[in-house]
Amino acid sequence: MMAISARSLGHNGPSVSALGLGCMGMSEFYGRADRKAALATIVAAIEAGVTLFDTGDFYGMGHNELLLAEALRDQRDRAFIQVKYGALRAPDGSFLGTDARPVAMKNALSYSLQRLGTDHIDLYMTGRDPTVPIEETIGAMGEMVRQGYVRHVGIMNVDADIIRRAHATHPVTALQFEYSLISRDIEQAVLPVCRELGIGVTAYGVLSRGLLTGSKGSGEGDVRSTHYPRFQGENLTKNERLAAALAEVARNEGITAAQAAIGWVLSQGDDIIPLVGARTVERLTEALAAPLRLSSAALASIEEAVPHEAVHGDRFMVH
Repeated sequence: MMAISARSLGHNGPSVSALGLGCMGMSEFYGRADRKAALATIVAAIEAGVTLFDTGDFYGMGHNELLLAEALRDQRDRAFIQVKYGALRAPDGSFLGTDARPVAMKNALSYSLQRLGTDHIDLYMTGRDPTVPIEETIGAMGEMVRQGYVRHVGIMNVDADIIRRAHATHPVTALQFEYSLISRDIEQAVLPVCRELGIGVTAYGVLSRGLLTGSKGSGEGDVRSTHYPRFQGENLTKNERLAAALAEVARNEGITAAQAAIGWVLSQGDDIIPLVGARTVERLTEALAAPLRLSSAALASIEEAVPHEAVHGDRFMVH
C-alpha cells in the first residue's frame, strides 16, 4: 500500500496525513459492521502512514472509541485522534439533542480519555449547543488544553459568525464540515473565514455517504435510506445518474469514482483534509490511491458531469 503525504492542519498547525480515516461507520449507521475488518483497516491505515483518526463519543455510545483504542494499542504515538462530543443519545439510539456546557464537556472528555486509553486527545471538537454561548464552551476547552488533556480545539458544523467568536476565545485549529462535489455549502462563507483565520478543515462526507459511488444506502441497520433524503425514492433514482456520470469521467481518467470524488476534495486546497469512511482494507487502499491534485481539465470534466446544483434531496439527516 502506498505511503501517504502530509498536510498542515491549519496555519502553523500540526502535521497530519493528507487523508484521515473516519471511523463512525465501523460502529453504526451504515449497516452491520465487521469488527475484524474494522480493526484490520485501522491497523492498515497506521501502516500506510495515515495519522488522523476521526471518532465521536456518541458513535455507538462509546463503542467506536473502544474499537479505535483496541486497534491502536502500542501505536498511540503514531495517531492523531480527533474526537467529537456533545450529542446526546437514548438507549434506543435516538438523538436527544446536544449538551456543550463546560461541566458536560469535562465529563465527556474524562470518559473519552478512559475509553481511548490515553492521557490526551489531539483534537477535541464541539458542535453547536444553542443554549450555551460558544465562548463558554470554547473557553472551557481552552482550559483543558492548558491542563494538558487536549492538544488542539476544534469545532464542527457551525456558521462563519460562530467560528469567529470561537476563535477569538481560544485558537481553533480545525473545523469539521461536510464537503463533497455535491455538498458545497462550506464554500459560501465558512471556508473563506477559515482561510482568513488560518483554520484547517477536516471534511467528512466526501463520497456523500456513498451516494457518489452508487450506494443505495439500504440493508439492515443502514439509516441512509430512511433518514437521508438523497437516498430516498425519486431522489435516489436521479442521484444515481450523477454517480454514473462521475464513474464515466473517472474511467476516462484511469481512476475509480471514489478516487475522483476524493481527489476533487483534495484538490480544493492544502488546508483541507478529507476523511474517508473506509471499513475494509480494500476500500482504504482504493482511497489512499486517490490523486492529491487532479488536473484542471479533470476537475472541469468532473464538475461538468456532476454539477453540485443537480443533486436531489437535502443532505441532512432527518432524526
